[in-house]
Amino acid sequence: MAGRQRGYTLVELVIVCAVLVALAAVALPSARYTNLRLKEMQLRSALREMRAAIDEFKRYSDAGLILPDFGTDGYPADLEILVEGVEIVGQIDKQMKFLRRVPLDPMTGEREWGLRGYEDEPDSTSWSGENVFDVYSLAEGVGLDGVPYSEW
Repeated sequence: MAGRQRGYTLVELVIVCAVLVALAAVALPSARYTNLRLKEMQLRSALREMRAAIDEFKRYSDAGLILPDFGTDGYPADLEILVEGVEIVGQIDKQMKFLRRVPLDPMTGEREWGLRGYEDEPDSTSWSGENVFDVYSLAEGVGLDGVPYSEW
């Protein structure tokens, strides 16, 4: 017995490896969905931010603080107007900007969004080009909740 060495046996090493593989198999699917959940949260946030900016533009227009373009019904003509800003009525060199920049669509990786005008149908995928009443994602996937991203 004096010549016996200390260390792990092959059986102990195999058991430890099996436990590690089982833990990895449990953690891998949740890690995969974590990234998708993060992108979906970013998409919801970007849509909420742009819709709030459009609503604020409309409120300013209805209150007479900005002069809307003809035929836009008080909505912005495009998303860039929200970034560039518009002049406030009655104030010299005063502009109101509603967005710092057009947000990135995390699903497509582009700064392109689907637009709907006030005259368009609620589920329309084509834009009339006159004003921006609503925005939606151009991503073709389906969310974890089963609703296509273009319907968010």
